[in-house]
This record gives sequence, structure tokens and C-alpha cells, in this order.
Amino acid sequence: MRKLSAGNLLAQYAQGQRNFTEVNLSKADLFEANLQKIDLARSNLQQTYLPYANLASANLQQAHLQAAQLSDAQLYQANLSRANLQGANLSRVNLRYANLRQANLANSNLQGADLSFADLSYANLSQADLRRANLEKANLCSAQLRGANLFGVQNADLSTAKLDATTIDPNGYRHGK
Repeated sequence: MRKLSAGNLLAQYAQGQRNFTEVNLSKADLFEANLQKIDLARSNLQQTYLPYANLASANLQQAHLQAAQLSDAQLYQANLSRANLQGANLSRVNLRYANLRQANLANSNLQGADLSFADLSYANLSQADLRRANLEKANLCSAQLRGANLFGVQNADLSTAKLDATTIDPNGYRHGK
């Protein structure tokens, strides 16, 4: 995996390059970066600073985004299938129509996130903070929500998700109590 600086990534992207698979951008500062349709599949983006970044239609499949800062980012229609977002800050992020199938979102902050129409099937959302998130028409089939905080979640169909007594439901109660 080759190391790439934020400056080099942005320069190459500005010249039209979109394929950056398997690059190491850990701890890079990409605040407000416009990276629509970029391919960062299998890349290391751990602890990367991406608030307000535009990653619409980006390919982040199997990317390593542990502890990344993505608050207020645009990830509309992004492919994050099997990505590791454990402990990431995704507050107020736009993930409408995103593919998060089998993604690891354990211990992540998704407060106020728009996950409407997103595919979260088989995703790990254990201990995730989803307060006031929009889950309208999101696919939560077999999504792991043990210990997740769903207080104030809008329009969620939790019927096929995996919850337990530690999950806080949209009304603020422990699930099953």
C-alpha cells in the first residue's frame, strides 16, 4: 500500500485521476475536499479528517476508516460495503442510497445522519449512536444493533434487525422492556 499525501491526492484528482485503490491516507487532512466518484477501495483512511468532504458516488469498498472524522460529509450513493468505520464520526452525514452492506460501524457516531434508502444489511452497528438519524426505507436486514442508541430515529423498520435488551429504541426505552 503506497503512502499518499493529501496534497498529492488532491493534485492528481484535479488532473482527472479517480483510481486511488489501496493507498495509505491515514491521518490526512481532507477538510471540505471535493472527491466525487473517487475510487478508494481497500485504502487506509484511518483517522483521516474529512468533515464537509464530498464523496458522493465514491467507491470505499473494504476501506479502513476507523476513527475517521466524516461529520457533515456527502456520501450520497457511496459504496462502503465491508468498510471498517469502527469509532468513526459520521454525525449529520448524508448516506442516502449508500451501500453499507456488511460494513463495521460499531461504536460509530451517526447522530442526525441521513441513512434513508441505504443498504445496511448485515452491517455491525453495535454500540453505535444513531440518535435522530433518518432510516426511512433503509435495509436493516440482519443488521447488528445490540447496544445501539436509536432514540429519536425516524421511520426505521427494525423488524429484521438484530436488537437486544441493551438497544435503546426510538422512544428511548430499552428494547424488549
